[in-house]
Amino acid sequence: MASLKNFLEKKKFVRIPLILTATDHFEIRAKINSVEGKFILDTGASNTCIGIDRVDHFKLISKESKIKAAGAGATNMDTLISKKNRIELRSWNYTKLKVVVFDLKHVNEALLAHNAKPVDGIIGADILKKSKAIIDYDKKCIYLKKKKH
Repeated sequence: MASLKNFLEKKKFVRIPLILTATDHFEIRAKINSVEGKFILDTGASNTCIGIDRVDHFKLISKESKIKAAGAGATNMDTLISKKNRIELRSWNYTKLKVVVFDLKHVNEALLAHNAKPVDGIIGADILKKSKAIIDYDKKCIYLKKKKH
């Protein structure tokens, strides 16, 4: 029987390693607007998010938003929206990424409290759906379907 890796690579999926953190979150490296960062992979987050303190770092142009963010013990947080960003996860990319920007201080404080390193943001279900993502928890990797050109 073919391995999952071989099967998915034949179907034009790209394999990306995940790092299991001390908090049992998966961490993934991604480039936003050609700038590399460290992100938590969060299947429960509806959108990809970046910390407000990282806006300039990732060259985001953001506008006020009426959306309120909630998660990791914090609720009703003000957000900004940044549209038309480019994300790269190895050879998988998308050029119309909408990023929700808000204060991720509570997320990073929780990570630091468990001896994990802070992150720049969260890769959410928007990317997972768009890429037809398949997470292999056992092998600590994710597969993203490459777009047809």
